[in-house]
Amino acid sequence: MNIAGNILIIDDEAPLRKTLARILAGAGFEVTTAESAEQGLDYLKTAPFDLVLTDLRMPGTHGMDALKLIHVNYPSLPVVLFTAQPDVNSAVEALRHGATDYLLKPLKPEVIVERARAILAKRQNEKRKREIALQIEALQNELKQLDEGGTPQPSPFVGVEKERFLKRGDIALDLHARRALRGEETLNIPSTSFDYLLVLARHAPNVVDYQTLVAEAQGYQTDLREAQELAKWHIHQLRRIIEKDAHNPQYLLNLRGTGYRLVAD
Repeated sequence: MNIAGNILIIDDEAPLRKTLARILAGAGFEVTTAESAEQGLDYLKTAPFDLVLTDLRMPGTHGMDALKLIHVNYPSLPVVLFTAQPDVNSAVEALRHGATDYLLKPLKPEVIVERARAILAKRQNEKRKREIALQIEALQNELKQLDEGGTPQPSPFVGVEKERFLKRGDIALDLHARRALRGEETLNIPSTSFDYLLVLARHAPNVVDYQTLVAEAQGYQTDLREAQELAKWHIHQLRRIIEKDAHNPQYLLNLRGTGYRLVAD
């Protein structure tokens, strides 16, 4: 697959901004840079972008506030935040407001390129899956119309339609609409955290180690320490949404030092 896309970089530090632009342009991406969140938000109004990379702490509009505005106005646009001063609360808040990823400075060139490619590849795949789902739905409707007045025939797409839902106990995942339900209740889960839940559901009730969890949910390899941190942020977010008591989880359990598992049956 040819992975390309138009990336917007927002950072008030000119050296870092220029370095990121050079690295990503060298990897084949179209790159636009903005020196402030205000400028970046203006660019989003005038041109289509496939990915936004933004610093968290900047003069003027804070990166978190920019994230919130982007998520409201462009809900499907992936946003990656980066910061030199990480803390769990800001990471969780970023994920809650729709951030796709949260990176720590100093940023390694190979990591930036790998993450960009993984996010954009996933975006392309999701778009294609939606297109296929719509085609299937259209064909099913056409078949139903052809069968009206006669003996109903089994749909040739029944197998595909069954694969739309993944159910574990009272947790059901709609893979086409990318939404989760607990019983009859719809759970509002951010996109990347949904992917973590999906990986755990596919492996349930087995434990998924940290690095496998990140690789399958986000599409790239990382070291054990970073994988633990990424998984922790997303599981924390999922527990806040799914568990009745996030401090005493019943669904999302941790095997210390190894990984997480979903227990829903």
